[in-house]
Amino acid sequence: MSDGNKSKRGAKGSAGSGGDGKASDRDVGHALRSVYSKTVSEEIPTELLDLLGKLR
Repeated sequence: MSDGNKSKRGAKGSAGSGGDGKASDRDVGHALRSVYSKTVSEEIPTELLDLLGKLR
């Protein structure tokens, strides 16, 4: 059983690369919010709007 516990701890520790896991989560969250914000602010191409109009 101790081998299984070691592998779980090792996997958990490697995700934070020795640091605080909360900081890593915060960085990922910031990156996701940034990408989402940029994507939402993009204009919809007219070709796509034309195709969507044809579906009605």
